[in-house]
Amino acid sequence: MNRSILTVPVRKIEGDSSASFQDLLAVEEPLEIRLQDKPISITMRTPGHDPELAAGFLFTEGILHGAHQIHDIQVSKNSIAVHLNRDIEVDLDRLQRNFYTTSSCGVCGKASIEALRVQGCPVLPGNSTRVETSIIHRLPQAQRDEQAVFARTGGLHAAALFDFQGNLILLREDVGRHNAVDKLIGAQMLAGRMPLSQTLLLVSGRASFELTQKALMAGIPILAAVGAPSSLAVETAQRFNMTLLGFVRDGRFNIYSGASRIQ
Repeated sequence: MNRSILTVPVRKIEGDSSASFQDLLAVEEPLEIRLQDKPISITMRTPGHDPELAAGFLFTEGILHGAHQIHDIQVSKNSIAVHLNRDIEVDLDRLQRNFYTTSSCGVCGKASIEALRVQGCPVLPGNSTRVETSIIHRLPQAQRDEQAVFARTGGLHAAALFDFQGNLILLREDVGRHNAVDKLIGAQMLAGRMPLSQTLLLVSGRASFELTQKALMAGIPILAAVGAPSSLAVETAQRFNMTLLGFVRDGRFNIYSGASRIQ
């Protein structure tokens, strides 16, 4: 059973005619993320790749720094518990902010850009590698071709990781764009592939502050979005030396920060 897709009866109206048929919807359910048996976050997500989502969330929030800290991850239907190795200490009292995330707003009460620096969000180093404009133009179609659930439902965001030659490394889908990014980064973190300094991240929709922060925490030097970036996303990208691209579609895009990485 594919828990990411739900079939529902609907009445379809076209002009003056109507007909009954079965429609496919992207599933949205809550997931409670627990760390050392303490609740940390509730996020509305599309079921699937839940361990990656939990690991990615804890990593991009600066709570964990690598897969070596994790003892195991226990999964139930709408809850996931991450247990750490005995020698790993986490300030759980600091986590009493009780993160609450939704599929639309990201993490509420997000820290400022300065707080990201204090948290340890790295300023990206200059990179001699350049990505050709022609490769950027090809990315949206390459992403869409791999969106299996979106193709059936039309209701999911995607995050796709590419190398600098435009080869797809990994793609994840979710009702929340920030969840899709956490799933993708979590998969790479659990595989011990951090930092992702030789990759490019393409996200469907807009580029928000939350997505920029998550990409930065993973060391991703280029963030591209099919939609527009927010003002805070641009300011954050400029502060941390990230290349930020917006409106990457239909053979065009805007460079908002870090133009030296694009040729």
